[in-house]
Amino acid sequence: MEEPGQIKRALLDASAGAISGGISRTVTSPLDVIKIRFQVQLEPTSSWALLRGDLSGSSKYTGMSQATKDILREEGLPGFWRGNVPALLMVMPYTAIQFAVLHKLKTFASGSSKTVDHLSISPYLSYISGGLAGCAATVGSYPFDLLRTILASQGEPKVYPTMRSALFDIISTRGFRGLYAGLSPTLVEIVPYAGLQFGTYDTFKRWAMTWNWSRSCNTSSTTDHSLSSFQLFICGLAAGTCAKLVCHPLDVVKKRFQIEGLQRHPKYGARVDHRAYKNMFDALQRILQSEGWHGLYKGIVPSTIKAAPAGAVTFVAYEFTSDWLESILS
Repeated sequence: MEEPGQIKRALLDASAGAISGGISRTVTSPLDVIKIRFQVQLEPTSSWALLRGDLSGSSKYTGMSQATKDILREEGLPGFWRGNVPALLMVMPYTAIQFAVLHKLKTFASGSSKTVDHLSISPYLSYISGGLAGCAATVGSYPFDLLRTILASQGEPKVYPTMRSALFDIISTRGFRGLYAGLSPTLVEIVPYAGLQFGTYDTFKRWAMTWNWSRSCNTSSTTDHSLSSFQLFICGLAAGTCAKLVCHPLDVVKKRFQIEGLQRHPKYGARVDHRAYKNMFDALQRILQSEGWHGLYKGIVPSTIKAAPAGAVTFVAYEFTSDWLESILS
């Protein structure tokens, strides 16, 4: 069978990436909303921190269970999918660009457009390719990420009833540069995050294939050494978890930049003033001083719980969608 042409291959990877990203984002949206509410809350996000008296003042959200009940009571089920439209508009082009660029880089590094040949490239190249693909995807889809964060964090009553009203208000008050607020920490975060996610995914796939091969040798079996959907799921699960645990503090900083000046209802706690932070390093320092190390890991529990299945669903959906589209187009 002939390998697909370069344009056809790029369209195939972009389509598979967009579909897998859309599925993953919709499935994990409730955890993402809870994570964002924690990240933009300046007060402590755990009952333990409140009892210790780390910070004064009451907290709107103090745990996953309590946050889930509060959102459900105040906003109903739709509250868990708040900001999902801009999230889809963000994640579908993001994953489309990411997988298309990633495949192009791996094709260049391996000298072949066949996915199976990409596992033979150096693990370091896998990490670098993932990081570069993440940067390209971030720049191309960032305004939708910012709108998603604002709509998901505003709570009730809504500051912006629609995505359009949020878009025009940001442009009128902050200019077009306002649509890229927090881009610097995002790019600093996405290089190690995407690099770790794709690099560890390829590493786990190699380990799983080696394990399949050794098992078939021990049992004298001639079965296929390719990975099952469950093994792909586990590889994606592990890759998403590793990447999120390392890069979470920069995600918190990014969210703070994105909601600067958002006039949320006082019941959600202190607001992040416009230009509250001079730059990424200033934000890290201020959060550490006022909220401690715990402040940089606000939302880590729902974030990790979300990242694991999100990574797993994305990779599995991509693998199957890519194979399906390739069988149709080839």
